[in-house]
Amino acid sequence: MLNMFRKAAQTRLVTIGYPQTPARVPENFRGAPYFDFSAWRDARPAVEACPTGAIAIRESEGRRWVTVDYGLCIYCGQCAEADGSGAVQITQNFELAVRERGDLIVTAEYPLETDGSQGELAGLHNGSPSGGDPLEPLERKIQQRIHKVLGRSLSIREVDAGSCNGCEIEIGALNNPVYDLERLGIHFVASPRHADMLLVTGPVTRNMELALLKTYRATPDPKIVVAVGACGISGGIFGRNYATVGGVDSVIPVDVFIPGCPPRPHALLHGILLALGRMEQRILTARPASADPA
Repeated sequence: MLNMFRKAAQTRLVTIGYPQTPARVPENFRGAPYFDFSAWRDARPAVEACPTGAIAIRESEGRRWVTVDYGLCIYCGQCAEADGSGAVQITQNFELAVRERGDLIVTAEYPLETDGSQGELAGLHNGSPSGGDPLEPLERKIQQRIHKVLGRSLSIREVDAGSCNGCEIEIGALNNPVYDLERLGIHFVASPRHADMLLVTGPVTRNMELALLKTYRATPDPKIVVAVGACGISGGIFGRNYATVGGVDSVIPVDVFIPGCPPRPHALLHGILLALGRMEQRILTARPASADPA
């Protein structure tokens, strides 16, 4: 016992300061890809290399639309390797949590050249397809009420709806001395009846669909649902098939989406605090300061 106290005194404070201070991530950390749409001249190599279909092309009447869906992206970096032009770069950006699924989708429009390449960028669409604020006045009042009620403390019930357990490893790290989630007044509970938030991982398997729905119904109002990782957002690399129904929002309403495969603990913190109104949503098309050539 004495040795334990001695070791603790020698180690000193190890808890991070995030979100009050910027996150420090390893130099080799691979975050979300950044796309320089104005300099991108041929998206086809990246489309062919993407294992989840996060990058897609649609062509019609001499125009090309290139869509990037960060909700499908697993941060593998193959798009940057295949592109080779420098227009696609892997960054250390992880603060990509959003409140609307459509905000994870970016579409660029180009004129199509005769050789199959793209001309000058003609338009860039980021966010919900409908544009503007998707919240109706009543929904906004309800969301503000949730933030007011839950903004200071939060009880989370984590639900594994079919995950490979990659996200669970990162979620478990939130309780260690480094991230220390409870310093923010947030803790995990064993029952949905005691929870304010459901943190859901994995593509929802058909065997877990009913269990997830019952868990949602057992959670008292007001409640928040957060979909974690590419699988939780869109089904990820598994998609929708005979065994899975896809993303969490195909079964229950989702308030915040946290992309990644898996999202690191910093990203989870960002998404949870975004759900509580204690952090702001980032703009996906903005070039992160940490953007480095792949």
